[in-house]
Amino acid sequence: MGVKTANLGFPRIGAQRELKTALEAYWRGDLSQADLQQTTREIRRSSWQLQRDAGVDLIPSNDFSLYDHILDMVAMLGAVPPRFGHVGGPIGLDTYFAMARGTKTAKAMEMTKWFDTNYHYIVPEFEANQRFYLGSTKVIDEFREAKELGFVTRPVLLGPVSFLLLGKATTANVTPLSFLDRVLGVYTQVLERLRAAGAESVQVDEPVLGLDLDESARQAYSRAYKSLANAAGPLQIFLTTYFSPLRENLKTALQLPVAGVHLDLVRGPEQLDEALAAVPADKTVSLGVVDGRNIWKNPLSKTLSVCERALSVLGPDRLILAPSCSLLHSPVDLDLETDLEDHVKERLAFARQKLQELQILKTALNEGPDAVADALEANDALFKRVAHSTRVHNPQVKARVGTLAAERPGRASPFAVRKAKQQERLNLPVLPTTTIGSYPQTPEIRKARAAFKRGQIDASQYEAEMKRQVLRVVRFQEQAGLDVLVHGEPERNDMVEYFGERLEGFAHTRFGWVQSYGSRCVKPPIIHGDVSRPKPMTVDWIRYAQSLTSKPVKGMLTGPITILQWSFVRDDQPRKDTAFQIAAAIRDEIEDLEAAGTGIIQIDEPALREGLPLRQSEWPAYLRWAVQAFQLASCGVRDETQIHTHMCYADFNDIIEAIAALDADVISMEASRSGVELLGTFAHFQYPNQVGPGVYDVHSPRVPSAEEMADAIKQQTTVLNVDQLWVNPDCGLKTRRWEEVEPALKNMVAAARQVRASLAPKPA
Repeated sequence: MGVKTANLGFPRIGAQRELKTALEAYWRGDLSQADLQQTTREIRRSSWQLQRDAGVDLIPSNDFSLYDHILDMVAMLGAVPPRFGHVGGPIGLDTYFAMARGTKTAKAMEMTKWFDTNYHYIVPEFEANQRFYLGSTKVIDEFREAKELGFVTRPVLLGPVSFLLLGKATTANVTPLSFLDRVLGVYTQVLERLRAAGAESVQVDEPVLGLDLDESARQAYSRAYKSLANAAGPLQIFLTTYFSPLRENLKTALQLPVAGVHLDLVRGPEQLDEALAAVPADKTVSLGVVDGRNIWKNPLSKTLSVCERALSVLGPDRLILAPSCSLLHSPVDLDLETDLEDHVKERLAFARQKLQELQILKTALNEGPDAVADALEANDALFKRVAHSTRVHNPQVKARVGTLAAERPGRASPFAVRKAKQQERLNLPVLPTTTIGSYPQTPEIRKARAAFKRGQIDASQYEAEMKRQVLRVVRFQEQAGLDVLVHGEPERNDMVEYFGERLEGFAHTRFGWVQSYGSRCVKPPIIHGDVSRPKPMTVDWIRYAQSLTSKPVKGMLTGPITILQWSFVRDDQPRKDTAFQIAAAIRDEIEDLEAAGTGIIQIDEPALREGLPLRQSEWPAYLRWAVQAFQLASCGVRDETQIHTHMCYADFNDIIEAIAALDADVISMEASRSGVELLGTFAHFQYPNQVGPGVYDVHSPRVPSAEEMADAIKQQTTVLNVDQLWVNPDCGLKTRRWEEVEPALKNMVAAARQVRASLAPKPA
């Protein structure tokens, strides 16, 4: 039989973002459900065909999702929160999208980051009397769909223990794992139906095995997989782990009654030898040897030596080669990129190319390295060139960053001193209102940007149109009564890509899209070399916006950790070094903004928590250099310049001390979907500076009332001092429509004024 290859998941947005286009048309009412389903069938068929053409032996199904694969599991298990009014039976699209996006009367389910990626998942909710039943047969339906098209696939499911531990109990004194037996009943039905439909194996993802687990979780795994093995019968279960080495959980994984175990050797290369020594003779081992989360070519000769070591122990019939994780986090096809410079493109591999790399490795193992000698030699030569390339390595950048990093970190004066000087300069009311930065990216903005890129309008015409959009945003904010304004960012395609386009050491793609959540896709820039800033990036826009109003306008920047996390980062030097290079470039921009008279500068760091290592033992080292990078960027300003930062959709309790160490004067944070947890964090930690917990959810089309937001503000005052609080939305508004933004922000200002009035002393 020989060594096989497997894929753990394929990008589901389509090579040209066909899913995004179809979803948004469906939500607008411009596309029927039947047409939406036809589009998704074509995306799946094309993906299956591409994988078969690439020689993949084990092709996944049920890796596609209309919104989120965890939400798909919520539907499969019938775990719809009561507020959505679902009383049983099959879960249709209306209920499915209501859970993701909310309705006029029901808040959307919470979103948070998928481990340490920039993908957002819908957090399952469990109440005391939670009912589970088979609410969706999607996994069976898509297996059958593939089979009818002639594709033999391996269905993918998130495992029961990871599903429960990634969710949250909404009732006190309830733990998610207490529902394990109820959940296993549904999994049993699914496995029985897959077996009846002709499936021979199933991929069950348990990424939580890469985290710090207690003994109760390990016992849950043993109990769960004994039950699943009994239900599966001849259906083989392949346990899949990724994003982290298993370490103390490796023994648990290898002892489970499954046919095989997948190990992420990109994130945990050190676990291979221990696994080879301990794996039972009846188990197959799948090695994640091609990076599923980054876009660099694989060092094939180095990887081949690792695979040969495994082959010598396991033999060809017990070894599978695979990406480290699902290719969900990778763009689809490098061949679509016709504008990339050759010296960058030759170093890259997108999802399709990663599968081709697996085929080269498989051929080398099954037929000998001579069978792919040309490919191996070309790959070796590439890595030698990169190691000595002046386009990658800039000694001047490295020297300057070393000098800055050696300076004493921190602002010149403590916060109390800065706060007084800033208030004297800005003269803001109690509970000042602001927004996070971006305003709707309207069809007019997108049309102008597209025309500029196609050369149909010149730079001056494009700038004039963007200035008209800035004027509109400024005038609206003044009319709505906001206290601190923004320019709305019409000129920015993306909060990271925009800066990457203006920094040395970055490259950019046309079709390098990856899914962030639902229909939201991002096109991460590629950090291929040492980073520096040739000239100012934002100063003219902020200066223009400030000229339109007497109210303060924030300068808007993306922070070094977020640019790092939301880019495809070079893998030939430590991430810390790249972060410091970005921080030095942002520092230059901040100094120019301050010199131009900007009194408030916001440095967004929504990805700070996302970058936290998955193992707690590694947190302190990361947080030290992440905080240092922010300080390197932000701490060169005068006391009277107010530094803001923004974070969203993450559990901040774990890192609240590091957030305080940033010493930003004001931090705004997502709170509308997870407000109770966030306020609990502040109740237990005396946050020293000012904070703006978001009072409305910008990832839902729902417009909250002034009364609802006033109640949120009042709740915040129970754990934070009034003079600490700012009032703002959760996040930027670029994905929303003006019809939603205008009433929501007017309600927000009204809510702040209402609470201010309640705080004012009554006349004698």
